[in-house]
Amino acid sequence: MATTIDIRELPPAVSVDPNRERMLREAEKELPLEYRAGWHDELKPIFTTGKGLDRDIVETISKMKGELEWMTEIRVKAYEHFLERKLPAWGADLAQINFDDIYYYIKPTEAQGKTWEEVPEEIKNTFDKLGIPEAERKFLAGVSAQYESEVVYHSIREDLEKQGVIFTDMDSGLREHPEIVKKYFGKVIPYKDNKLAALNTAVWSGGSFVYVPKGVHVQIPLQAYFRINAKNAGQFERTLIIAEEGSFVHYIEGCTAPIWSEDSLHSAVVELIAMKDATIRYTTVQNWSNNVYNLVTKRAIAYEGATVAWIDGNLGSKVTMKYPSIYLLGKGAKAEIVSAAFANSGQTQDAGGKVWHCAPETTSTITSKSVTKGTGRAEFRGWIKIYKGCRDSVSAMRCDAMLLDKECYSGTTPVIEVDEEKVALGHEATVSKVGEEELFYLMSRGLTEREAITQIVNGFIEPFTKELPMEYAVELNKLIALQMDAAVG
Repeated sequence: MATTIDIRELPPAVSVDPNRERMLREAEKELPLEYRAGWHDELKPIFTTGKGLDRDIVETISKMKGELEWMTEIRVKAYEHFLERKLPAWGADLAQINFDDIYYYIKPTEAQGKTWEEVPEEIKNTFDKLGIPEAERKFLAGVSAQYESEVVYHSIREDLEKQGVIFTDMDSGLREHPEIVKKYFGKVIPYKDNKLAALNTAVWSGGSFVYVPKGVHVQIPLQAYFRINAKNAGQFERTLIIAEEGSFVHYIEGCTAPIWSEDSLHSAVVELIAMKDATIRYTTVQNWSNNVYNLVTKRAIAYEGATVAWIDGNLGSKVTMKYPSIYLLGKGAKAEIVSAAFANSGQTQDAGGKVWHCAPETTSTITSKSVTKGTGRAEFRGWIKIYKGCRDSVSAMRCDAMLLDKECYSGTTPVIEVDEEKVALGHEATVSKVGEEELFYLMSRGLTEREAITQIVNGFIEPFTKELPMEYAVELNKLIALQMDAAVG
């Protein structure tokens, strides 16, 4: 049952960790002063399918990509299922989505660049503004940059290639490694899972394909960046990550879009497979503009001794509905879901996480932090299921919300199902507001009210930011500062 809170009855927020905040402020000085995603490029694509969707468009997308027949068949079946399925009747209001007013495939350039010099100047300038080439030079092992429907730039460090690591766009993965893709594509998230998963399967383009061989540790993160530029655009990337036995990989994605009066749709599907004793960390920092419907299906399976961690940050968008999920299929498997969401006026952040314990001695934690401002709405949905026979399993769910204004809303919908007696689990939820004493203390040391509130918010979400590499924690704190100014787009 959802819970609604009156801000006037709330205790003050948690205090700020001064050491962490000092380090982040010092690091932020090195970032460009202007960090806004609200611009758009005057770039004409070389091909677009036009608005709307039918079977011919689905087949055209597959034909243009030169796909094998089995993938075309999957696309068509998924399209037919998309027509049959209804949108979710729970959660955020999706009734305003006009599927006939969306461009489902936009090809921005003729070929993918192996160097940034091979990328068209207008597109390269966009990723320069976002700092992607610089980040690649400083602290990334590989980068994939998607613009509209296609990956326009891709690279991976040579030493990782020599170890057998595959990091490429999903289209190239299908062409170059069809046997691996066919084995795992749609096995974690079948197209019949939900209406948006069916839509993605029918029109998917771009995304990432990652394969890490047995025992290989990719210690430096791989990053993909997804950019929507056109009006009424749909972006439907497909990501598949397979970590073989004993391997490790950290994958980071970021997303932005300019502000338009018309709505855009981002509907990705992400499938993770962690084999025995493997570890996958999947980090997301999204900064969509307030005209984007961000409707994503993310799911992982973890076998014996494997660990999967979803670290998920959501800012901006008109509506976000996202619930990273993990099936713990082997003894000793572990799941960690840490999410943070900021809902400003006119925005809905409907997020959370799900874990299914399907084996004994499995462990899971779900931690959610949400901040709402103005008329923003945040909803946490968590689901933990422990099946019969999963003895000695341990699970904990925690949901914390901060309300900054009287008009905002925060709700929680936790579900816990336990069919086994010998388990340990807990659930905790808190809701708070900015305390007057905290505000007075910070303002007495020279901060403006807005700066003080921003620092309190940053301290509140620290359990999330401490899971990020420092560079991304800096980015997130800067995006939150822009949210406080209502300047994110």
